[in-house]
Amino acid sequence: MKDIASLFSLKGKVALLTGGWGGFGLQCLRALAESGAKTYIASRTIDKLEEVAIEYRKRGFDVTAMQFDQGDEPSILKLRDTIVNEANTIDILVNNAVSRTMKKGWDDTAEAFDLSMHINATGLFVLTRAVGEVMIRHNSGSIINIGSMMGMVGTEYHNYEGTDMTGWYPDYFFHKGGMINFTRFCASYFGRYDIRVNCISPGGLKAHQPQAFLDNYAQRTMLGRIAGDEDLIGSIVFFASDASAYVTGTNLPVDGGYTAK
Repeated sequence: MKDIASLFSLKGKVALLTGGWGGFGLQCLRALAESGAKTYIASRTIDKLEEVAIEYRKRGFDVTAMQFDQGDEPSILKLRDTIVNEANTIDILVNNAVSRTMKKGWDDTAEAFDLSMHINATGLFVLTRAVGEVMIRHNSGSIINIGSMMGMVGTEYHNYEGTDMTGWYPDYFFHKGGMINFTRFCASYFGRYDIRVNCISPGGLKAHQPQAFLDNYAQRTMLGRIAGDEDLIGSIVFFASDASAYVTGTNLPVDGGYTAK
């Protein structure tokens, strides 16, 4: 029987995190690396990733930055194969990368919507399938999809009153909503191989938003605040580790009670 600390440890595990320098990506990276996983972070922006990886290595953590394009299948397969050649396996996949292609929101072009789906929906599928093939060979693994509470609700336009911000981005709501049921589908498909698939749907993250937005948003949550820079970490460790060995196919809102209100 494992002790409690061992249940939450990721020592000896190999993790792939797509994205890794944005707000949620940095929290995912901290959760994986500080829990002991050999962690690969990957995105198109290698320079920023490498800066993050260097800082973690200075602190004694095993973090490697790699470049890939989630909209390009050969790039995805190259990333997977390079990691497997170096580390022999991939135990944990965190699908965190997202590309915001609809800069004009509702009034943007069909091409911008298509590009978003190609990267954020098709790319998600191709990457999950590719890494899942590795996990199947070992009959174990944990896949964590980073969704959004925006995949669970419609836009609350009152959040943006008093600001120049808007929430009318149909592609984001579309593919984040789809990610939740894709999680259930993959949990069904991979369950026979003892591979778990879960989704985390965070709420808004405090960054550089106008104070009016922060105030409006805080009133919409049960906890009276927007998420901070540590609020996602615990859920990542839980789903990545053996502490959640009998949990699959779930969607966990980490939103301060926003979607329950």
